[in-house]
Amino acid sequence: HVQLVESGGGSVQAGGSLRLSCVASGNTKCMAWFRQAPGKEREGIANVDMAGKIFYAQSVKGRFTASKDKVETTWQLQMNSLKPDDTGMYYCAARPSRCDWSAYQYSTWGQGTQVTVS
Repeated sequence: HVQLVESGGGSVQAGGSLRLSCVASGNTKCMAWFRQAPGKEREGIANVDMAGKIFYAQSVKGRFTASKDKVETTWQLQMNSLKPDDTGMYYCAARPSRCDWSAYQYSTWGQGTQVTVS
């Protein structure tokens, strides 16, 4: 059973940058980043499949850059040009099959890390 440990996050002013990292205890077919703002559903923002192809949600495209290391156990998210709307808990997730944008399709989650943009 894969376990995920996140790091990074914090508080930043609008226009600033933050970097998140997620270390997995093993390989998995799909890794993803989700976020959840207060009172809102968990939203998928980026995912990467076994072929290494990375997909982004429209809300973060052009501002966020995800990357996965060659060993395929570290999944990172560089967040630039942050906006107050980016505030929320950010979660790393993994799935043993193809990626999906729905949080309900993932059973493996990191502990979450808070991102606050003021």
